[in-house]
Amino acid sequence: MSKETAVYTHGHHESVLRSHTWRTAANSAAYLLGSLKPHMRILDIGCGPGTITADLAELVPDGHVTGVDRAAGVLEQARATAAARGLGNVDFAVADVHALEYADDTFCVVHAHQVLQHVGDPVQALREMLRVTKPGGYLAVRDADYSAMTWYPASDGLDDWLDLYKRVARANGGEPDAGRCLKSWALSAGIRDITTTSGTWTFATEEERAWWSGLWADRTLASAYADRAAEGGHATPGRLRAVSEAWREWGRHEDGWFAVLHGEILCRKQV
Repeated sequence: MSKETAVYTHGHHESVLRSHTWRTAANSAAYLLGSLKPHMRILDIGCGPGTITADLAELVPDGHVTGVDRAAGVLEQARATAAARGLGNVDFAVADVHALEYADDTFCVVHAHQVLQHVGDPVQALREMLRVTKPGGYLAVRDADYSAMTWYPASDGLDDWLDLYKRVARANGGEPDAGRCLKSWALSAGIRDITTTSGTWTFATEEERAWWSGLWADRTLASAYADRAAEGGHATPGRLRAVSEAWREWGRHEDGWFAVLHGEILCRKQV
């Protein structure tokens, strides 16, 4: 069975976790929530700092949620998140989505948010996710589509950011436009009962612009993404500084607006 071959582009710098800890079930998994029942057992893949995981645990009070991630270090933050919320029906473990160490037909729901864009073999990942899902259960996946991101006002610096980010992500073995690929990957994995939707994040208020532009400005200079951009020969330090400043400049525009499009699939495993 294949193992992970891609390199996680973002890493877990504070500027990355600033974004990850903002995510909730409401703003990042709304397409799934109507299918949840109180007794369900859920596997949350790529759980990161555990904010979505904790929300899911609260929504299945008679069930259980297992959050898994390849990075052992971030799981300590996830455990702290769950403990601070007094949740007793959640646990965390290190795992590789290409080769999950769970028996067939274990979980009622297998969920992955912003995961498949970073993996080396998304079709194999979906096969594994389906394998550990119970018959009649759900496989729920949501990923951003970078080429579909859009903003106002126009910015050559943000155009440069998008070109650079996509090149770095693909050099790391990922697919930054994963959102548009999810249905195709699911079909290739042998899944047939697929509901496809899309969702967005929008950043337009002064507070939202400051937060979104600030985290990307910092990420461009200080995260694992910045290191890989420079070490891979994709950008000079000067170019990274220019991109970072372009983010801050965009954030200062009173009429600034940024939208992130996500593809979503909710799949039912055949009985």
